[in-house]
Amino acid sequence: MSNPHIFREFDKGMESLKADVLLMANLTRQNLERAMRSLLERDIDLARSVIADDTDVDDLECKIDRSGMDILVRFHPMASDLRLVITSMKMAHNLERISDHAVNIAKRSKKICKAAPMEEAALTEPLYSLADKLLRDALTAYTDANSELGESLKLRDKELDRLHKQMIASLSGRLEGAEGRSENLLHLIFVARSIERIGDLAVNIGEDAVFLGEARDIRHEHGKPAAAVEEG
Repeated sequence: MSNPHIFREFDKGMESLKADVLLMANLTRQNLERAMRSLLERDIDLARSVIADDTDVDDLECKIDRSGMDILVRFHPMASDLRLVITSMKMAHNLERISDHAVNIAKRSKKICKAAPMEEAALTEPLYSLADKLLRDALTAYTDANSELGESLKLRDKELDRLHKQMIASLSGRLEGAEGRSENLLHLIFVARSIERIGDLAVNIGEDAVFLGEARDIRHEHGKPAAAVEEG
């Protein structure tokens, strides 16, 4: 890429790629936040807006994939630039899946809101709070190429898993003798499952942030001794 024009095109393409990823991240978090508000505030219109706006997230995923492939084919980036393209495309995939879970929550919320209020809906708040913090930190880790923050998400996700199991046990215990509320309790169980999966996807983004910052793949380091990781 010795031609100054090619350098300018490359820089423009990389900046556009990063901008699209950040826009997609903001839309995804917005969808998740509105989906949870629709459940907790019993707002069916909010749920409908989440379902409708998911198309924008899908379109951005496709655009990021096309942009990333175009950069790879035209400019053959290396080192940190190559890692940025790869992690951006992978991040778009994870964000699209998170937005899909937000849609799932919104669909369950619509059904729950049509019935009598459920005090059990409040049980999702601490679960969502923790998952949203994981997601926000994952996005920060990517934006800043902060490997330490990205790697910390794995351990913190264990607390989300613990809360998830606790909530499922509580809701399952209420199913027996629910007197017509069993269907909505099941909807809440699936909401909790989506929130737990969002935490897992945030961890994926954190792992990609480590790869971006240090060219280190930590996806399969779970439970391995440090020496074994270094030697492997």
